[in-house]
Amino acid sequence: MGKSKTKNQKKSRATAHQVAEDTYRSVPHSFVFHRGMVGKNVGQLITDVRRVMEPYTAEQLKVRKKNVLKDFVAVAGPMGVTHFMIFSKTDRNLMMRLARLPKGPMLYFKVLKYTLIKDVVSSLKRHRMHGQQFKHHPLVILNNFGSSGMHIKLMATMFQNMFPSINVYKVSLNTIKRCVLLNYNPVSQEIEFRHYSLKVVPVGMSRGVKKLMQERFPNMSKFEDISELMIKGANLSESEAEQDDEHNITELPQVYSGRGNMASEQSAIRLTEIGPRMTFQLTKIQEDIVGGNILYHSSISKTEEEIQEILQRKESRMKTKEQRRKKQEENVCRKKMLKEEHKKRSLAGIKKKQADKEEDSEVEDPGMQDDQPAAVESDDEAEYYRQAVGEEPDEDMFFGSKKRRGKDGSHGPAKKMRLSPGNQEKIAKPPKRTGPGGWDKDKKTGDREKKPFGKKPKGKPFRKKPSDGANSFGARKKFEGKRTFGGKMNKGKVFQSSKSQKNGATFKKKSARGAKQGFKQKTGKG
Repeated sequence: MGKSKTKNQKKSRATAHQVAEDTYRSVPHSFVFHRGMVGKNVGQLITDVRRVMEPYTAEQLKVRKKNVLKDFVAVAGPMGVTHFMIFSKTDRNLMMRLARLPKGPMLYFKVLKYTLIKDVVSSLKRHRMHGQQFKHHPLVILNNFGSSGMHIKLMATMFQNMFPSINVYKVSLNTIKRCVLLNYNPVSQEIEFRHYSLKVVPVGMSRGVKKLMQERFPNMSKFEDISELMIKGANLSESEAEQDDEHNITELPQVYSGRGNMASEQSAIRLTEIGPRMTFQLTKIQEDIVGGNILYHSSISKTEEEIQEILQRKESRMKTKEQRRKKQEENVCRKKMLKEEHKKRSLAGIKKKQADKEEDSEVEDPGMQDDQPAAVESDDEAEYYRQAVGEEPDEDMFFGSKKRRGKDGSHGPAKKMRLSPGNQEKIAKPPKRTGPGGWDKDKKTGDREKKPFGKKPKGKPFRKKPSDGANSFGARKKFEGKRTFGGKMNKGKVFQSSKSQKNGATFKKKSARGAKQGFKQKTGKG
């Protein structure tokens, strides 16, 4: 089990991590993508250019047909992207745009020729390219960009700012493995783009010693002594030992990776092209990313008067646009105010309508006196009867009438209505009800009590007389003899129900044997 990290180690690692993050944010980042249909070869060229811009570019950037330039600009801000390289293809030429975010400028180039990485590598006898070279950004070399001209200086500044800057006093030579060369031709106004791999080898020694310094050890089976390798060179071919000259020999200030590359020693720097190649020409420079002033155009030149006229037209368009914007804001505010007023009027109308309904419900009856409130009208006949008489109507009086129910579903008492004095006498003297659940009035005091439901009346109840020789339900005794009610004979007596007194319906008790005799009074709610 390894040792645990001390507090100083954790602190130093956290500090280094913070410094690395700050450094990563401070360097420029780029997006390389296409717009429109470009084809297979141009798509491979975009992949190769992303390879050049590593590690500070989006390697797996996905572009959809529905995406517009504003989408990339919106994403670029939070991600710290500073440059765009946009490829597009027309019927005649391949175009490349180089933009600086967020407010420009944008440079337009016409790509005249290009070669992919696979074509460059296949043309070389020995190429040198590996994954370790792309862990660090390349070194930018600009050639012939010192000529006079605003557009030339702007191009040079743009190319320099696309890659991280290098501090020559603090840079580590081992991080420089690649270089990008941009050569400007003032005659043809073309720019050549090249991408190289760097290799540093020691100089000032014989070919035999150089062979010993390489990874592959030479075959010395034919030699009797190692001095033959040092003196004769072991009959090595000239192609195996590349000749160096003063143009690529320098003194190393630091130790460089590789055998024999020591500080303050002479070493040769060799370049191996790894692609891609491009030859392009500047066509125009635009002030903004979208819709800015044209600062330079290669084929169109204008006088000062024309430039001033263009600027005036642009200012007038901007003023018109500003006026339209202000008018639109005023219209929005006006519509909002109208909407609020309409809402207020609607609410006032609703309140007025509710007040009118309340007034209509409180209209006075012309036949009533001034000190009496208005009666509540009802469309239901049964309800009107309850309000007028003050008691529940009979079930068969109004066909289809329903009794009122309370909130809990029970039949509540009818709401009494205040009427004229003639109707109040009827309400003051309601008819006497003596049935179960009715009112019972005391003769002396005049007070009334409500009879409870379920109590049996005095006397014996009427029952069905069973036939001879049969027992009644419940194994009761067999009827023998005459039936009496209240201790008296009921034969031939006429009975009249309390419920049918109003209608005058009567019935007689039959005395025939085996037939229905009398009726049985139900207990409970009548």
